Amino acid sequence: MRFLLPTALLLLSPLTQASLLAPFRNEDGSTRWQYVANFSSGVLIILLTIVVITLFITWRRARRYNIELEEIRGHLEERVQDRTAKLEQEVSEHVITTQRLQASEAYIRNILSSMPLVLVGLDADGTITQWNRRAEERSGIAADEAIGQNLWSIYPDITVTPKHIEQSLERNESLTLRYSQPGSYHMDITVYPLEHTQTPGVVILVDDVTRQVIAENMLIHHDKLSSMGELATAMANDINPPLQAILFDLRNFQSLLESGRLQEGQNGQQAEVERVQQLLENASENGRQVESVIRNLLEFARGRSSKAHDANVVDILEHSVEQASDALSLPNAQPFRNMQIERHYEDSLPMAPCYITELQQVFLSLFRHTYQALVDKARRSDADFTPTIKLFVSECYDALSIRIQHNGTGLTSEEQMYLFEPYLHKGNEAKAAEDADKRLSFPYFVITEQHKGHMAVTSDPEIGTTFHIQLELH
Repeated sequence: MRFLLPTALLLLSPLTQASLLAPFRNEDGSTRWQYVANFSSGVLIILLTIVVITLFITWRRARRYNIELEEIRGHLEERVQDRTAKLEQEVSEHVITTQRLQASEAYIRNILSSMPLVLVGLDADGTITQWNRRAEERSGIAADEAIGQNLWSIYPDITVTPKHIEQSLERNESLTLRYSQPGSYHMDITVYPLEHTQTPGVVILVDDVTRQVIAENMLIHHDKLSSMGELATAMANDINPPLQAILFDLRNFQSLLESGRLQEGQNGQQAEVERVQQLLENASENGRQVESVIRNLLEFARGRSSKAHDANVVDILEHSVEQASDALSLPNAQPFRNMQIERHYEDSLPMAPCYITELQQVFLSLFRHTYQALVDKARRSDADFTPTIKLFVSECYDALSIRIQHNGTGLTSEEQMYLFEPYLHKGNEAKAAEDADKRLSFPYFVITEQHKGHMAVTSDPEIGTTFHIQLELH
């Protein structure tokens, strides 16, 4: 205070200082230190009182605030405890739900991976969303590489088209397809739309029914083969004696006509004689054809064996050509023997294990089918059409490749699909019943089941048809 007062006095003007300090000076101008001390003590007491009152008020407020904070803290702790208990319950429920979802997801994933069907999930744009293990095995494409890609960009060989997907989504119903590649596989394909999803999509199921179709074909062909030998022998033995008698009589009539003992020189008899001679020649020709068919049936019945033998396939093919030349002929049509045949045989072909008589019947059936197609094309074409049959035999790795090609009327895609099928399909009864004689189920069975080979057909309705046969050499 001693130092503060002079400092304060220095800041004041002389007149102000004189008026303020007057009470603290004597008349002689000396300082009244007692007054100064009393004044300073009073000021300090007042200031301390103010400070104490301020501190007391502050303490009271702080105490009140502390009480309120304690109450808030208590409420917060209760709420935190309640919330913590709820969170623990929710977490435990969430953990249980997650475990169930994971178990369900793993269960569904195992089902999808283990199912024997190809399963492909697609969205509306054709992007793959699901690709199971069977799809990986069938396509050779891993699921990680397939998911997220466009189906037709990574697997263009699939039979399902974008049009099928659009059709299923628009109609909101399942779409069933059947795809058959004779000699390779048979597939049942189902496309069905997904329901109750945020984004539209479909699931494609591809069921390989090749074994089922083969089993059905084997049952049918087994019955057919077991009765064919007996039927052929019975027919040949019943028809051959009267046929031989007819041929004998025809030869006698021809001898009489040639000798001129049928009044050939009389008026009006010449035209009749020529007409009778022409009829007899036609009957003789037809009789020789029937005789060839009967002889072929007898050879087939007697020559069947349960063991394959090494044989020259070219010789078997040429023998079948000779049989077709004798047996195949239609009224008002060029006979098979007059068809142009081009041979393309590779040199030094190896012997192939085969059932000779059954293989002859296969070639004869194909020639019969070929002849009918050439006759149909010739009847619908102009005079410039030349019926042509091309025969190809070559060695291809460990197999023998045989092709029979003609430029007659070809097959439609639907006809190719059912060409080798021996039974009617659901929804195709009327079409399958048509042209039943044009079916080639028996040759297909002989090649694929007996010889363990492959048989297929490629055709165009305007260009012609090619039959492909592959026989294993070992």
